[in-house]
Parts: sequence; C-alpha cells; structure tokens
Amino acid sequence: MAISPSRVFAALLPTAEDIYRNENEPGMGGHTVTVQRTQNSAREVQVTGSAEVSCPADRATVSVSFKNSKESVNDVTNSISRRVEYILQTLRQHHVKGEELTVTRHIYRADDLYHMEALVMVVFSDFGQMERVCIVLLEKLDKSVCVSTPHFYHSEECLSLLRRSVCVAAVENARLKASEMSSMLGQTLGHPLLVREEEATERDGGREGGEGRMGEGVHRPSISATSRVFVTFNLRHKDRTRKKI
Repeated sequence: MAISPSRVFAALLPTAEDIYRNENEPGMGGHTVTVQRTQNSAREVQVTGSAEVSCPADRATVSVSFKNSKESVNDVTNSISRRVEYILQTLRQHHVKGEELTVTRHIYRADDLYHMEALVMVVFSDFGQMERVCIVLLEKLDKSVCVSTPHFYHSEECLSLLRRSVCVAAVENARLKASEMSSMLGQTLGHPLLVREEEATERDGGREGGEGRMGEGVHRPSISATSRVFVTFNLRHKDRTRKKI
C-alpha cells in the first residue's frame, strides 16, 4: 500500500484570556491559529487530517474450459472426466487448495450426439503460482482447452484492511501536525479527546476488474481510498510536565 502526502490544518478553541494570533505564516496555509485560556484553564486543539492509500488487487480468477462430443453418454462423460482429473492433478501439484477451485459440467444432446462442456474456475492469491499453472496447462493441453486471461479483483479482506489503514494514516497525520503546532505555541500535546472520521471515499486507481494477457506484462488494477478525520486533543503547559526537583 502507498500513502500519499496529505494536508492537515488546525484551529484552537476560542476562550477568554491571553490571545496568540499567527496569520498567513509560511507553511500554515494562510490559516489563523487562536490560543486562549478558559476560566478552568482547559485547553484544546482541534485538527483535521487527511490521507490517501492505494492498494493493488490481491486476487485473480482464471477459468479453464473445454468440451467434447460422443455418441454415448458414458463415452463423453469419461472423456471429459479424464481431462478434468488431469487439470485438477496439475493444480494440486502447484499447491492449489480445493477451496480455491470449482468444477462445473453441462451435458446436452444435439444432432444425435451427446455434448458435454466443463469449466474449472480457479482463484489465485499468488500470481507467480497462477502464471506457472497457466503455462503448464497451455503447454500440455494446447488447443484442447481454453485458458482465460486473469480477471483481477480485491478481496473483502483487502478492502477492509485498506479502509482501516487510510483512516489510521489520517489520524497519525493529524496528530503530527497538532504536535508541531502545540510545540510552536509553547504547549505540550495531551491525550485525544475526540476522533471522528468525517469523510471516506474510494476510487479506481486503474482498470478495476481488469484483465491482463499472460506473458505481456500483466497489470493489476488498484483502488485508492481517502479519509478525512477530525481530532480534538487537550493541551498542557510545558512547565507543568516537568518533574519537580
């Protein structure tokens, strides 16, 4: 995952006593920072932070299809079954697990012949493994089977991790900016009092659901997620944090 640069702005809560203003300071984006003391000496800093994280697809499906025609049901069934077993054996040799593949068959009669079609669908998370399997099947079975190009997509686990990662990155950016501002103002950043995600978006960073041809440089699609958070921290005087001697 790649984290893009983000912009974070801050404003301190207005209160009732000493006021510090810093308008249009370089690096602060022309915003006004106001620090004032409340009657009970409570101080807070409110910060918005944003981040963007992109993630490539982590799954791909490849289908292997083939068909045959015979004069009897047994003949066509046996022919297709032998082909299916060879493909499954090849997949097992390349450590493809049973839960990562499905096999479907369809038989029908036409022109006094029995026709059977079969489809083996495989889900890959290891794209090197996927390429090796496809090469073996194409070399051994040649034109008797049709090996599809990979169809890439993002698993739910990948998307969930992406959403958490971008939110955490936005909060961290907000904390860093708040820490720098509190130090500049002679304060020490305290504990967060409120964290709220105000906006979360996702967009395609490439060809979602894209396909790539083996041997031609497969390009995985990606998704970019953005997050904007609002965080409130309390502030402490630096002299209060020093240990008494």
